[in-house]
Amino acid sequence: MSVAKKDYKRITTKSLIEMKSNGEKISMLTAYDYTMAKIVDTAGVDVILVGDSASNVMAGHETTLPITLDQMIYHASSVVRAVERALVVVDLPFGSYQSDPKEALRSAIRIMKESGGHAVKLEGGKEIKESIKKILNAGIPVMGHLGLTPQSIYKFGTYSVRAKEDEEAEKLIEDAKMLEKVGCFAVVLEKIPADLAEKVAKSISIPVIGIGAGGGVDGQVLVIHDMLGMNNEFSPRFLRRYLNLYEQMTTAIGQYAADVKSSDFPNSSEQY
Repeated sequence: MSVAKKDYKRITTKSLIEMKSNGEKISMLTAYDYTMAKIVDTAGVDVILVGDSASNVMAGHETTLPITLDQMIYHASSVVRAVERALVVVDLPFGSYQSDPKEALRSAIRIMKESGGHAVKLEGGKEIKESIKKILNAGIPVMGHLGLTPQSIYKFGTYSVRAKEDEEAEKLIEDAKMLEKVGCFAVVLEKIPADLAEKVAKSISIPVIGIGAGGGVDGQVLVIHDMLGMNNEFSPRFLRRYLNLYEQMTTAIGQYAADVKSSDFPNSSEQY
């Protein structure tokens, strides 16, 4: 049962845990630049994720793997300069934390110091436990990420739904409880069965943010280019398009090009 919505002037990790306990859903979207982050923050979204999905939507790579730590810091610092209310979480990119806890700490410190981000997000469970603990021990908030973990796409070989079998589902539950125990403030569950995601959300006290994980979790996250319809090639079941910006923008840009060609732009009122 939900209670009256609290007006948060600034979202913190503590705010998100309060939201879960009060039954208030958490909204989360990606942003990668100043202008978009300003709009997302002003609209009242609780968490802005500077996702390694920038590798896909900003740079055109097939996977999230190519993006570098320096590039993530660039995107994150652009977002942080725009934000007044939202919590800014920054993905640690592939190769910056998996093999060496000391390297993980160095990467997280660079993100916090050079971008001004508020927290970092890591993909994986018990296999990266020591890296997570190292980062947390330095006082850096960590958000976990389980289920479909795009940095491991070549291991999975597909972007299909994860944890449909009992063994993988049990491991996911165990990993979620481990993330809570070591001190993560939240966890993202990506593309897993809705009933499993709800079970996880009820079994831990930290917020569970879903993407393709049903409505029984504590909040939702989408890639902003997808939900605004800027990308018309990506249509998974979990995506709701709130606009069709691809069509609107191509129409507007086409009209601009035509107006320039016809000398309609600029007209007499649009010059000095």
